[in-house]
Amino acid sequence: MKEKGTGGANTKTGLVFEGKTDLATFLGKQKNYRVDADSQVFYSGKLVARIFKKHGLYKFLEEYGIPWRQIISKKLLPDDSIFVIIKNTVYVIECKFQKVAGSVDEKLQTCDFKKKQYQRLFSRANIDVEYMYLLSNWFTKPEYKDVLDYIISVRCHYYFNYIPLEKIGLPVPLQ
Repeated sequence: MKEKGTGGANTKTGLVFEGKTDLATFLGKQKNYRVDADSQVFYSGKLVARIFKKHGLYKFLEEYGIPWRQIISKKLLPDDSIFVIIKNTVYVIECKFQKVAGSVDEKLQTCDFKKKQYQRLFSRANIDVEYMYLLSNWFTKPEYKDVLDYIISVRCHYYFNYIPLEKIGLPVPLQ
């Protein structure tokens, strides 16, 4: 699937939209993947990543001795995030599903601020941050062109309906 695309024929190579499954559930069902009770992700028996939802990301920061309250003024709670070990990168994934116009429209415009906040948090651990949206087809409408262009312009990312595993640095299972 390409950025700005509308889906792919083989959803086994990407994170399916939140309305169908979350990241841990999806990965746990893929060939050669296993996710344990601590949300550690194994591929062919090797630890490749760790998944965090909401407050879990702050427990990860504590492991590095990072006092988040001294760095940012308000806790950000991501829908999903994954630390991919080989990439030394935390991928923050926000899932947005719409069927009618609403406040999500404006939330999409906050990606630059949020990415910078996460970068401030993880810079002390020398961990990179990528910020991306997983969007429903609602956002393919022409009225979202400007905000989608903005997301790209501030070096954030978006995908419709699924995120290819290689975009978050994870191995793609052989079929």
